[in-house]
Amino acid sequence: MTFRHHAAAALAAAVLACGGVRADEPPRLAPIDAQATQRVDPMRPVRLSAGERERLYDQVARDAEPLERQARQIRRLTDLVRPTVVHIDARKPLLRPRPGKTTEEEAGSGVVTTISGRTVVITNRHVISRSELEDIAIRLDDGRELTPRRLWSDAGTDLAVMEVAGDDLQPARLADEDRVQIGDTVLAIGSPFGLAHSVTLGIVSAKGRRDLDLGDGSVRFQDFIQTDAAINPGNSGGPLVNLRGEVVGLNTAIASNSGGSEGIGFAIPISMVMFVARQLVENGAVQRGYLGVALDKEFTQKEAHRLGMVRAVGTRVESVTRGSPAELAGIRPDDVILEFGGIPVEDDDHLMSLVSVTPVDRGVDLVIFRNRERLALRLTVASRRDFEP
Repeated sequence: MTFRHHAAAALAAAVLACGGVRADEPPRLAPIDAQATQRVDPMRPVRLSAGERERLYDQVARDAEPLERQARQIRRLTDLVRPTVVHIDARKPLLRPRPGKTTEEEAGSGVVTTISGRTVVITNRHVISRSELEDIAIRLDDGRELTPRRLWSDAGTDLAVMEVAGDDLQPARLADEDRVQIGDTVLAIGSPFGLAHSVTLGIVSAKGRRDLDLGDGSVRFQDFIQTDAAINPGNSGGPLVNLRGEVVGLNTAIASNSGGSEGIGFAIPISMVMFVARQLVENGAVQRGYLGVALDKEFTQKEAHRLGMVRAVGTRVESVTRGSPAELAGIRPDDVILEFGGIPVEDDDHLMSLVSVTPVDRGVDLVIFRNRERLALRLTVASRRDFEP
């Protein structure tokens, strides 16, 4: 028996119980609205009355208040940060010129700050690489355009710094340390597809991304913040900002199959940005720290077990450079470096990143694993240029 049969039987029984018709007669149905000649709205009984709509509007307004407070915070942040963000247009020679076309245009973003008494714009190197100063236009939030006076860049981190001069330039407030955590709310500000001073909202999705394949492979020193705030071509060089209006990173790259935002963007943490930017402004080049160890890029569980470790943590030393800080400190092949400067080492790329932002000649405490024991060592970081060409 189908559902329809059950329903018909139930309806007949109900009508019979009311005493209106005999069970062997079809039920007679009367319209609810007696005015059968008028058009009616069949959904009218489930629609809200005017009074119910007013009560619902009042409830929506009450419930919207906490969300509106959050929105006001975002608007205040935008008012604070937008004047510190610039749009950059750079004309540069084509790597492979063709008839009638010898140059190309690239758009990006940047953030204004002050370093050693100089007003500068920090951006990504790839935005302005191969461009002459006169071919770079920096457009401010108020519409003014500036041309940089000097330019420094660092291929190893894809960072560039441009000195600028102008009245009433607004420097950004930078975070003191890399305190941003996974799940923190952040804003990305920049010029996606040339749309200057656009703002997007998201969270920090991950930290410590160090194995990205970025173009020609020249970006050796990586420690990216990952975010789902929408980042698109043109956002490069713009700031990633926390809810206090502090710059926590510099937006640099996206992971995308389409060429646009798919919720995976990457930013250089502010500590690395400022370590490089200060050295560029003060010294004209970056001096990076050097330990003098070759590291095992495939440190497996099998190797860890051979060394007496329960699991593979830190990074294993394969060899030590003669005369290097590592040799002078007593580091040996098969030592596993567990901590550098009090920071647990995740892998070989992480250690290289930590060393790269350590000032030369600074003393650093290390924790290593050797002969089934944790040992403490101290060494003085040397300059990479003294050991590598």
